[in-house]
Order: sequence, then structure tokens, then C-alpha cells
Amino acid sequence: MSKKWQKSILFFVMVYLIPIVSNAQCAMCRAVLESEGSQDAAKGVNDGIVYLMVFPYLLIGGLGYYIYRSYKAKKS
Repeated sequence: MSKKWQKSILFFVMVYLIPIVSNAQCAMCRAVLESEGSQDAAKGVNDGIVYLMVFPYLLIGGLGYYIYRSYKAKKS
């Protein structure tokens, strides 16, 4: 695999994995959950949002991989 492809794949992975480690609460959810005394609910909501956010990235990544393999097979 060429260095250009390796850099492109690394860039793609870095850009699309950054939201996974970010804080995913919207302003309204944060305001409601911070008004409560327990931070367990806030952590649970944040984890749920990140969990739901992973699946669209997996679908797009799988579609991209399928297109890449189809293009590579067609080229050979």
C-alpha cells in the first residue's frame, strides 16, 4: 500500500474517531442533567449518545470499504 493511501486512511480514521472521545451532550440535555445532584444520569446520557453515534460511522465506513474493494477489483 502506498504512503499516500496510508496517510489518507490515517486521516479518515482520526477525523471520524474524534467525536467518539468528545463530550456529546447538547446544551439542553446538559442544563437539565446538571440541575440534578447525581452525575450518574449525566454520564449515562452521554454514553448513550456516543453509543448511538457510532453506528452511522460504522455504516458509512462499511460502505466506503465496499466501494473501495469494488473499485480495486474492477481495476485488476
